[in-house]
Amino acid sequence: MRFRFALTQDRAGDGETKMSATTWWQRATGYQVYPRSFCDANGDGVGDIPGLISKLDHLADLGIGFIWLSPVYASPMADNGYDISDYEAIAPEFGTMADMERLIAEAKARGIGIVMDLVVNHTSDEHAWFKSARGSLVDAKRDYYVWRDPDSDGGPPDETQSLFGGPAWTLDPVTGQYYLHLFDRKQPDLNWENPALRAEIWAMMNRWFDRGTAGFRMDVIDLIGKDIDAGIIADGPRLHEYIREMHRETLRGRDVVTVGEAWSARPDNALLYTGRDRGELSMVFQFSHVVEGWDAEFGKWRARPRDLVALKRVFNAWQAALADDGWNSLFWSNHDLPRAVSKYGDDSAEWRVRSAKALATVLHLMKGTPYVYQGEEIGMTNMAFSRVEEFDDVEIRNNYPVQTGRGLSEDEFLAGANANGRDNARTPMQWEAGEGAGFTVGTPWLPINPNYRAINVAADRSDPEGVFAHYKSLISLRNRLDIISQGRFVPLAEDHPAVWAYARELAGERLTMVANLTSAPVGFDLPPEGTVAGRCIAATAGPRDGLEGRIELAPWEAVAVLGSVRPT
Repeated sequence: MRFRFALTQDRAGDGETKMSATTWWQRATGYQVYPRSFCDANGDGVGDIPGLISKLDHLADLGIGFIWLSPVYASPMADNGYDISDYEAIAPEFGTMADMERLIAEAKARGIGIVMDLVVNHTSDEHAWFKSARGSLVDAKRDYYVWRDPDSDGGPPDETQSLFGGPAWTLDPVTGQYYLHLFDRKQPDLNWENPALRAEIWAMMNRWFDRGTAGFRMDVIDLIGKDIDAGIIADGPRLHEYIREMHRETLRGRDVVTVGEAWSARPDNALLYTGRDRGELSMVFQFSHVVEGWDAEFGKWRARPRDLVALKRVFNAWQAALADDGWNSLFWSNHDLPRAVSKYGDDSAEWRVRSAKALATVLHLMKGTPYVYQGEEIGMTNMAFSRVEEFDDVEIRNNYPVQTGRGLSEDEFLAGANANGRDNARTPMQWEAGEGAGFTVGTPWLPINPNYRAINVAADRSDPEGVFAHYKSLISLRNRLDIISQGRFVPLAEDHPAVWAYARELAGERLTMVANLTSAPVGFDLPPEGTVAGRCIAATAGPRDGLEGRIELAPWEAVAVLGSVRPT
């Protein structure tokens, strides 16, 4: 299946050079759907595939090229679907395989690909493989997982800790051995050293491609090469061997997009995943900008204020690292992260809309493939939880005793969870102001943010100056303009504490973007290499016909001008 835009070069009558042939996903914008929270069609309080189908026109109107669909596979839902019990069955709360096939077809009819979430670092402990594996020490599936004998004292074989808190080993009473789980104990890690396991995974992926999927987002793919005995969790010695084998067996010759979630990815190793001659992935999700805002001792559980200079340097470093080879993914938020306008913007009533639009402008005009997390296109905000018990997320619940035991007070942990916890992004999508926010007619699985009566899709889409309209414009620009998808990236004023600025250059044209990312006016001296005269293509506080010299910027004003380069 191919998802392509028209690959001819033309003129639109407005002086802009239009489309030239590129890989489709270099121009496309992705949209993540967390299905449990997107739209509930049957009234049980849980979002489902038919609900998503009913909202495809919203995404088509936005201009989305592909949907990254978080897991809808069969699962006991210990980690909301990231604990898979059958890779080729659909969880009943989400629908049926027939619903899934209809989603793929309906999306394709609108020019949208469906990118499945590939979770193959681990399975559920209720997967048939694990049920068989734990039956005896000599079972044929035993080596599909990672087992070790107890330590001499009967305890875990080593001190490896789960990323969700606590030991990463759980004793299985049937065989007396411990199994590894880098996440929850109901998520045993797969043993990728086993070629029979890998062959099963390749076959499963190919069957999903046969159903018409447009690619895969690969969950914690940097962990599959772990060497637990050597103490290597991420970036293990055989990691890239496995990914290249995956490419040969499933991806080669297919016009699909792949993005690997790699928390360990850095500018100096990113090309191992994405280099054009590597035969691995289209791009990776890297999280350098996320961990830049974490505390050195307590990580995400101790909230820190935004440091704009540090944030810019991270993004600029990635732009430089993948300037001529490889490809960047661009995102503010996802199902594991706080909402963008609350984390990086100003979610007050005065500045929420403009700051959401400013953040979108900064991100979408960079080089790379941008991703929109559901609700980001209307400026949805974090919801404050008043007690730890109110959170649904297993990561928060498991980490609460661990982090408070390490010295955080209950109030500090709660503040950190509210600022950086995963449930912030998982509250249901706010479609309208009526009861249930248009998400459900039942009782939602997670409380709806009380601000839904003011912040919802219907209200925002009715405003020609709303967040949705701005996102739609930015996505359209990327679809049409080579300078956005292919132009050289030139960082400007990297040390300015309030202003984010850069230029894009291609074939004698320059696009300059300048944004004040604060809630106060700012004067800014634009460096000469950003000077440009021409047409304003994006603005959050009124258009400008050029950018040069001293610029006075309103709070959260972002502006982008495309045109000729003025002589200096």
